[in-house]
Amino acid sequence: MPETNHEITLDSALSEEAVLATYRRMFAALARDSGAVVDDPALVDIAETLFAAFAEAGEEWLTHEQMRHVCRAYPLEQFENRLRVLRGLGAIREVFPKPNQLRYRASFTSVVGLMFVRRMMDDGGQSEMHRLLALEDLNVADPRTTMEEARLSAQNLSRAFRLWALELITLTGGTIEELREQAPKLWGTEEIARRAQSLHATILTRWPDLDRTCTELRASIYSYSDASRRAAGRLADSAGTTRNLTLLPAETWRTFAQTASRERLAAVLDGFVFDAPAPWHDPAAIVRAVDESPRPAPAQPTPPRSALPDPGPADSHEAGGGGLGHLTAVAEAALAGRSSARLEELLTADGEWVSARRLLADLVSADLRPESPYRLRWSDDLTADPEAEPTWLSHGLLERTGHDA
Repeated sequence: MPETNHEITLDSALSEEAVLATYRRMFAALARDSGAVVDDPALVDIAETLFAAFAEAGEEWLTHEQMRHVCRAYPLEQFENRLRVLRGLGAIREVFPKPNQLRYRASFTSVVGLMFVRRMMDDGGQSEMHRLLALEDLNVADPRTTMEEARLSAQNLSRAFRLWALELITLTGGTIEELREQAPKLWGTEEIARRAQSLHATILTRWPDLDRTCTELRASIYSYSDASRRAAGRLADSAGTTRNLTLLPAETWRTFAQTASRERLAAVLDGFVFDAPAPWHDPAAIVRAVDESPRPAPAQPTPPRSALPDPGPADSHEAGGGGLGHLTAVAEAALAGRSSARLEELLTADGEWVSARRLLADLVSADLRPESPYRLRWSDDLTADPEAEPTWLSHGLLERTGHDA
């Protein structure tokens, strides 16, 4: 065990406990329990909702029921767990330490700590570094500032810039995806370096004895500037000619294509409609290439014409009476000795469409033959019956005309 060179007293123990209590209140909103950090953003949202409600309540403070009403959008078990952690770490405490206390108040330290964390999430600490440099610049310019205070300020800034430079060097040598996620850390680097150099000049001018400390600060500032320029250069190269950092880099597409399943690859094109692909060559160019291509074998010659005389096309064509007897027999069988018959009865007599189709074809042929004495008279009626056969049935009459009627 290391030996302590000072005696532990009650005052030192109280001061250490005060420091720890301040840390607990600062990061109570980010604690899942007394020894772990939250892993659900909703837990932080509950803390912010409670702090906002305490700010609006003013000197009335809040009861347990009022806090639950404010956080009614969250599950009861989740709310009770967050309230227990916040009370245990001192972020929410009783208004007065007495028995049966029903009203609670929020710790100012916890609210400021949560605001600090939110700013860190937005820009990775850029805004905090600007604030720190502005405050340190005012402090070293204050006539009441001592040399030891300036030395401590320079040492703290030197340590911060060296750690920041190491992180940027790691990002530059890592994956482009991680560098893009940490891109806010590269914003305003020139302004930060300029502020830091101005602070360094002020310290060295007022306290020349701090030249060694200022040398370390100057080296850390230059290291940070070089690392930020290299990281920004690689980030700009990954963006391509568009300089659009919102586009995914080529490494991301390659990794996705190699590791994704077929379903995920196909899902990328869901909702897209593509036109037919354009031809690779112009059709006229293809035809011209075929015509100009060499032929390995000669074309087959045209066969010789016959030496017999060709009488040419016939002058007339007399249609014979082939088929008229069959049509007459079909029409007479349909009329059955009558002068006319209803067409819908003839077509539904056999009860099947095949026979009705043959009969209709023969009757239409007989109607179209001028020498035939049979005619079809169609009406405008149409019968539709899905259960019958045929389903669609036109109405009309088959009549015998001419001298045979």
